[in-house]
Amino acid sequence: MVLGLSLPAFTLVHVIISLVGIVAGIIVMFGLLGSKPMPGLTAIFLLFTILTSATGFLFPFKELLPSHMVGILSLVLLAIACIALYGMKLSGAWRPIYVVTAMVSLYLNIFVLVIQSFLKVPALATLAPAVPPAPPSGPVFGAVQGIVLVFFVLVIIGAWRRFRPATFA
Repeated sequence: MVLGLSLPAFTLVHVIISLVGIVAGIIVMFGLLGSKPMPGLTAIFLLFTILTSATGFLFPFKELLPSHMVGILSLVLLAIACIALYGMKLSGAWRPIYVVTAMVSLYLNIFVLVIQSFLKVPALATLAPAVPPAPPSGPVFGAVQGIVLVFFVLVIIGAWRRFRPATFA
């Protein structure tokens, strides 16, 4: 039991939280590229992405795993993004700091989504079999993760150049 929920129920809640954060994050990403501040969706993205990483630590574990390292990195990046956005109001260097930290956090969530998809979706699992506790591997998995990484590098560069909101309320 986790937070009064069975492990499968808690897992479902964690997945739903993650998917809400990812969907909101993708919409916010396009807002950054269009230099459109989206205060409500941005708050949802940041909150649900923080909750994704935080709830990941509530699963039973005996040792520090790579997923925990990703969660720690994500929480640090999200803290910086929140400081840049809400504390420093994107002034000066805080605008690109926000763009990079928020988008790298979204990338990390999608990175984990790809791993989980290859672990849980049977059709994908046959393309990149994993030997537990190792994550999926192989050329198909590597290619998919490579495409996601290149996409995010390009998006982050584009958002860095384009996101110049007049104000962020």
